[in-house]
Amino acid sequence: MFKNLISRLVALGAVCFLAITPFFWRGVPSGHDFEFHLFSWMEVLGQWKHGILYPRWAALAHWGYGEARFLFYPPASWALGAALGAILPWKLVPGAYCWTVLTLAGLSMYRLAREWLPSPDAFFAAALYAVNPYHLVIVYWRSAFAELLAAALLPLLLLWVLRLKEPGFRPVLWLSLTLAAAWLTNAPAAVMIHYSVAGLAALLAVLERSWRPLGRTALAVALGAGLASFYLIPAVYEESWVNIGEVLAPGVRPQDNFLFTSIPDVDHNRFNLMVSVLAVVEISAVAAAIWLSRAWHVKQRSPWILLSCWGGLAALTMVSITNLFWQHLPKLRFVQLPWRWLLCLNAALAVLLTMATRRWSSRVLACVALLAVIVIAAYRIQPPWWDSASDIEEMSDAIADGTGYEGTDEYVPAGVDPYELNKDLPQVAASYHEAKRTEVLQWGLVEKHFVVHTDGLELLTLRLFNYPAWEATVNGKPVATQTTDVTGLMQIPLMPGTNDVRLHFGRTRDRTIGGLVSLISLGLLIGAWIKPQPKTLVRQQM
Repeated sequence: MFKNLISRLVALGAVCFLAITPFFWRGVPSGHDFEFHLFSWMEVLGQWKHGILYPRWAALAHWGYGEARFLFYPPASWALGAALGAILPWKLVPGAYCWTVLTLAGLSMYRLAREWLPSPDAFFAAALYAVNPYHLVIVYWRSAFAELLAAALLPLLLLWVLRLKEPGFRPVLWLSLTLAAAWLTNAPAAVMIHYSVAGLAALLAVLERSWRPLGRTALAVALGAGLASFYLIPAVYEESWVNIGEVLAPGVRPQDNFLFTSIPDVDHNRFNLMVSVLAVVEISAVAAAIWLSRAWHVKQRSPWILLSCWGGLAALTMVSITNLFWQHLPKLRFVQLPWRWLLCLNAALAVLLTMATRRWSSRVLACVALLAVIVIAAYRIQPPWWDSASDIEEMSDAIADGTGYEGTDEYVPAGVDPYELNKDLPQVAASYHEAKRTEVLQWGLVEKHFVVHTDGLELLTLRLFNYPAWEATVNGKPVATQTTDVTGLMQIPLMPGTNDVRLHFGRTRDRTIGGLVSLISLGLLIGAWIKPQPKTLVRQQM
């Protein structure tokens, strides 16, 4: 049995490897978010080499002016990407990342499917889920690497929700770990996952005629948020310090991205058409799978109903008639792109299609049909974009020599227009007259130290955004900084004479509170985990 399991895992890895083989002759797909993620991975690895284990400030963003990227973007994907970059050439890292994450997604689906299906059928569900059409869209067109990593959590989400009706507290703990992982992986996916878990738990409560699933889910949500508080609390508290509203700029709002929606942007409309065609095909596949697998309503009533409703509601969220909910349900609009719900729809599709098709010839035919949609879309609607090894090397050089890279609008300080920045501004510039002498002793990632000699009052302007976490001292005494209009750069007033200036990206109070809440939550989880289980549950496991 163990050998069979290993052989299926190897086969699953081979299927996922097959999905990325075009990387070897075409280069690296450069989707919408490719540069954002690859530059993040490169910078994180650079900060690790300087002893910064959990980066918060992206010092090289906006060509060296910096941004609070790592305070707001969850750590799981950039930590994995940086870790792969530590052992592989950068030109191989995107492919290795995609293979790793697709395989993880397949493994989690295999674990879920084995609850009801024999091993060969569970393997089919796992392989289909790992390389489903929407995952391929993420790999080849979107490069939304964090969202792809979140796909590995969705099968586990349903697994632990179904386990909530069992005795003992372990299912709650497993569900809380899954929800915490969602927050630490991708914020839009975490919102979808939390709406999904609420809906699944409510439906299970109706089926079981018990409030127990809802109460246990609420506990899991609270504990999961507590475990992720070291990230969540600073991200929520400091949201007002940055231009976070830019994530809902025209073009990336829900109302601009329902299926077959058009706006005055040709590139947007072309991609939306491609993903809309794919969504219609997958929704049709889910509908057919629900109908053909209806016999499972008798065999596995709760799982079949939960899967069918999950897939159906995920499909419904992609059409414009649900716009009212997108605008008014808490945080739902921050998912931005309604067709992102394909992430959840495919979790249901993989299991339902396996239940619906008992013959392997039918399964192969269904997979070929789904794959054909992607191939036709690539040739007829929107071909992928590609980067070569030299493009990746150029990006790596920009990190190595400190040139930096284009940042993101939503992570700069509130009210700042990054497009007005002067790329030629020196690290330290005098505002009133030339300083007598300036010595830059250290211009590090989170520490800066320089000495300025001036004959009169001076106001320095630094090549640095004035984010509130920066702390400044002059000659050992704290000093209140000033901020330039429009560009939001840090300014430091100086008295005549020699001024020893030091800057430090400090630990704000919200980060300390978040860390404490996570430690307390971890203690509660460990305490609940080691608590003896009910005897009835122990007997069931034996």
